[in-house]
Amino acid sequence: MSLRLEKQGAVAHLLIDRAEKRNAFTQAMWEEFPLLLGEAMADETIKVMLLRSAAAGTFCAGADIAEFGVGALDPEWRAKNQAAIGRAQYELVRAEKPVIAAIDGDCVGGGCGLSIACDLRVASSRARFGITPAKLGLVYSLHDTKLLVDLVGPAQAKRILFTAQLLPADEAQRIGLIEILDDDPVTAAVSLAETIAAASSHSVRNTKRIVRRILDGQADDDAETQALFGAAFLGEDFQEGVSAFLEKRRAVFK
Repeated sequence: MSLRLEKQGAVAHLLIDRAEKRNAFTQAMWEEFPLLLGEAMADETIKVMLLRSAAAGTFCAGADIAEFGVGALDPEWRAKNQAAIGRAQYELVRAEKPVIAAIDGDCVGGGCGLSIACDLRVASSRARFGITPAKLGLVYSLHDTKLLVDLVGPAQAKRILFTAQLLPADEAQRIGLIEILDDDPVTAAVSLAETIAAASSHSVRNTKRIVRRILDGQADDDAETQALFGAAFLGEDFQEGVSAFLEKRRAVFK
């Protein structure tokens, strides 16, 4: 299989396993992706998910151009492909639990699109980043362009899209395209995931929801966010957090 889900304690690993094609995504992979993502989100034992390559040295080269170049000439196939990619990106952005991309090697086109749809990105120094529709005469979708603008700002997003150039990892970190640079990105991402998993899942998941609302344009609290704030004081996680503080021990959240 080109995609598979592995679970290690509270962390799920969604693995891209097509190294011979630089992990390029086929239509079948785009369709499979939301199903595996949904499985990780539905598993109550999982608190964080990692998106990474099964093999070192590459992350994802984007769409399989051999398949895409032929299929895109067929309006029916093209519509099906756009819908599958759109669903994968949309559901990844709005996944209930935190998702971390561990990036080693090329992260290009649709692969870079997947990485910016994650909550956090950890990359090695040999990672390279680019979004390249300008090399094919295509136009990036509004949804995915907004993800890029939200992450790096409008001017850097324009530079990435106008030039279709590949950025080295240190520059990607400088402009905010990645958060952590580490030459063992999987180990660093697992460590980050375990730190997040040890925190209150109630806090983490609802913080993610609130940040998403802000990025989607909400600027002020409404009845739902106010109720969320108030209800947290009655929750088990708050009780455990306070007890742990008073007893000078590490909190253990469910």
